[in-house]
Amino acid sequence: MDISHLREEYTRAGLTRENLESSPFAQFEIWFNQAQQAQLPEPNAMSLATVSASGVPSLRTVLLKYFDKTGFVFFTNYSSSKAKDITSNPNVAMMFPWVALERQVIIQGKAEKISTAESLRYFTSRPAGSQLGAWVSQQSSVITGRKILELKLDEMKRKFKEGKIPLPDFWGGYRVIPEKIEFWQGRPSRLHDRFQYSRQPVEDGNSEWQIDRLAP
Repeated sequence: MDISHLREEYTRAGLTRENLESSPFAQFEIWFNQAQQAQLPEPNAMSLATVSASGVPSLRTVLLKYFDKTGFVFFTNYSSSKAKDITSNPNVAMMFPWVALERQVIIQGKAEKISTAESLRYFTSRPAGSQLGAWVSQQSSVITGRKILELKLDEMKRKFKEGKIPLPDFWGGYRVIPEKIEFWQGRPSRLHDRFQYSRQPVEDGNSEWQIDRLAP
């Protein structure tokens, strides 16, 4: 099927160096809030790319759960394919596809496990069904059918019916500590505005952010 005729002209907005925040986290917060205000479906949905020990890339959609100046946090089963990839190669990339706003944010960095205490704080805030789901699914493993999940869910409901559902030791969060963050705004004639924040080391052992405009 030839779909080469599909084409949109991006005219909603522009992006200039003068309008950027000095911190990429502050800039991300502005754009994230605007994505929420635009009522985009699941604005925290992001594509997460990992690479296996043998060099095979994988891509999937996960949900960002919180972020601050230390990085971006998502949660998963520590036995999942993505977790195995991260164990062998912590370098990851994430992308927020805010297509309705003609925007995307691309993040490159390293993923590391957050503390058990931090994972527990988030886990206890989840609905009971989501907590049980974490216990039920051996994520990425081959199963014979959906029935096995339903039977396991019934088992977990019986097991934990008398008290709080504990945090599984095989489930928790990762924080992606960014090295580069790109803000991409669509423009007419495919002359898009792209600005990249790159972490630069400084003498005191800390880092600062360099901002560059990239060719579209």
